[in-house]
Amino acid sequence: MKAAIYLGGGKPMVIQKVADPEPSACDLIIKVHRCGICGTDLHMTQGHDFQFPAGSTPGHEFAGEVVAIGRDVVGWKLGDRLTAIPSNGCGACINCDHGNWTLCRNAPGQMGGFAEYMRVTAASAVRLSSSLSFADGAMVEPLAVGHYGVRLSSIGPDSKVLVLGGGSVGLCATWWSRVLGASKIVVASRSPRRAELALAMGADAFVIFSENEAAEIELTLGGPPDIVLECVGNPGFLAKGIGLVRNFGEVISMGFCTATDAIVPATAAYKAATLKFAVGYGPTDFARSVDELERGHADPKMLVTSTVSLDDFPATLEHLRGPNQETKVHVVL
Repeated sequence: MKAAIYLGGGKPMVIQKVADPEPSACDLIIKVHRCGICGTDLHMTQGHDFQFPAGSTPGHEFAGEVVAIGRDVVGWKLGDRLTAIPSNGCGACINCDHGNWTLCRNAPGQMGGFAEYMRVTAASAVRLSSSLSFADGAMVEPLAVGHYGVRLSSIGPDSKVLVLGGGSVGLCATWWSRVLGASKIVVASRSPRRAELALAMGADAFVIFSENEAAEIELTLGGPPDIVLECVGNPGFLAKGIGLVRNFGEVISMGFCTATDAIVPATAAYKAATLKFAVGYGPTDFARSVDELERGHADPKMLVTSTVSLDDFPATLEHLRGPNQETKVHVVL
């Protein structure tokens, strides 16, 4: 089969012929039909401290159909359509107790969606109903990221929410803020390019970062935000969130910044602000995402701005490292 391979050290991805995967007793082999390109794929192929292992095939926002079944697997048949949690949980550690399989160190993770076929454990597989497409299935993982981060907050019917960032993480966080009942939502970003998307996903207003941003945000929300969802992932945005949140409010870091990011603890202390860091998800987040896809207030596939072939994936990845007009790109296999 063809697969995208990361050679390590920040080298460009390459497409190579590799052996087809075979299922062990508890596995499913799927024919991948869609795999989304994530910001993590960009960050972890740049050659810094946080990078994929050399020789690995990334891809964790995938959907496909079952083409082979391990001997001990029950409840699945050939042709079934699914996505899967890209992590496995042991079910017995503190991370699994908190519903976060990504943080579990006792069970191997699984990625490989940028290939024609991949192996997933049956325990991680999440069935797609006949009403959901493979494009829907490839959106489940980013939605699960958003759900996990937003559910770490104390969001409720009276919550005023500010989302920092208009990328795919921020837009999924906006979608969940509306689903989970926020009273008012503002998305703030450096560019107006995704303003329409933000409003379609559930925001009440879109604000451009400026010297006047706090006043504009408070005007729409009717006061400073109760919850700030930081979805940019660049240095300076934790401090911005702390500066904008109300006293006794919450800042949830969802942007997964991999660089040193200085804050002034006294600033947060004088607001009695709570700061939480979110990465990953678990079965609850995937199940809820699949359920909400069928009855949500907006179609998250609107985030998909382009589709490319597997052969074009390496060049697309390099293109996405620079200025571009994309929100979410799907590789179609």
